[in-house]
Amino acid sequence: MPIICTTTTATGTITDMLQYDFMVNAFAAAGIVAVLSGLTGFFLVMRGQTFAGHALSHIGFAGATGAGLIGLAPLWGLVGFTLGAGVAMGILSDRISNRDVAIGVVLSLALGFGLLFLHYYTSFATQATAILFGNVLAVDRGTIVTLAALTAIALAALATIMRPLIFMSLQPELAEARGVPLRFVSTAFLAIVALAVSACAQIVGVLLVFTLMVGPPAAAQRLCTRLWSGLFVSALLALAEAWLGITMAFYTDWPVSFCIALLSGLFYFACLAVPTHGRHAHAAHETTAPH
Repeated sequence: MPIICTTTTATGTITDMLQYDFMVNAFAAAGIVAVLSGLTGFFLVMRGQTFAGHALSHIGFAGATGAGLIGLAPLWGLVGFTLGAGVAMGILSDRISNRDVAIGVVLSLALGFGLLFLHYYTSFATQATAILFGNVLAVDRGTIVTLAALTAIALAALATIMRPLIFMSLQPELAEARGVPLRFVSTAFLAIVALAVSACAQIVGVLLVFTLMVGPPAAAQRLCTRLWSGLFVSALLALAEAWLGITMAFYTDWPVSFCIALLSGLFYFACLAVPTHGRHAHAAHETTAPH
């Protein structure tokens, strides 16, 4: 009997949430973005490029304010600026040694433009808050379609470059010796990250992109020693955190982005207790070098 009551309560909880269209839209948008963030973020963490993801999110804010200045939707400004910045970073930082310098230069330039745009379009300040911290409960069906299209493009591109990307991430010297186009693959990957950041910002905002793009992948790499299982767990954790965060926000009236950030942090800190060993060896073993 207690099991039946618990099941009934859980079903009622789900039904209560899903009777609202804005909650259905929120779950759909968050689910799409979470999967993209978990898969893309896994390679971002594995390659040690989390600073690049952080920089792209802040650059995206400048793009969103610029779009508002000329009357476009903020999302397209996010996509345009982050894509441009991602390509620029990839071209300027073909070597790890100058990567942070290139990222820092592009970031400071973009933030300068963001300040300029806000100076001339102060009425955008209210909407800027939603861009900074996200507002998934305001997502409409048109935005969901756009997010789904961005996700499809990003995942298709990621699948195309996945083998050389893994090879150069684990054994960069050998990959270069075997003729892998390091700069092209690196630039293409950062362009994919730019799309993921733009989509993720619609859910948690540009300041909290790490909650879905770094937290779940980092936790997954603590839990898994194999590449494919790590990718699956990363996407699953991001999806669970996004949906549980929305559910928590619905019943507590806390901000959705805070709930997702809280769950992301708790999952990661819990995974710190799990020892890591042999991850890169297993990943390298699972992926053969391209010829």
